[in-house]
Amino acid sequence: MSVTAFQDLPLADRDREWEGDAAEKRVRDWAGAEDEPNQKYRDAHVWYDSDKKDNFTAYKLLIADVVDGKLKAVPRGVMAAGAIMDGARGGIDLPEDDIDRVKNHLAKYYKKMGDTAPWER
Repeated sequence: MSVTAFQDLPLADRDREWEGDAAEKRVRDWAGAEDEPNQKYRDAHVWYDSDKKDNFTAYKLLIADVVDGKLKAVPRGVMAAGAIMDGARGGIDLPEDDIDRVKNHLAKYYKKMGDTAPWER
């Protein structure tokens, strides 16, 4: 199992809508990952199952979208992932050892947005 490296992606506008399914399709296209995931595709997510990294279903917590041809972290995507990690929406099934690292990853984006992660409030 693996938490992706923090990419320090530029932020999209805070009021940009978040539609995870549409973002996922754009990220696949941008990354050239139509047939299987690759490193560029991985960078748009916070967590993936490294034992199944060639399977799209191994990737969780998408926080980025392609905006003007560039991969950007979308604040509402970060907040959606944060809500999941804070136990809202039923939580997520991740290995216990990865949870703090995922939260730390997301907290860096919250800080970049000038906000505080829900679990730190």
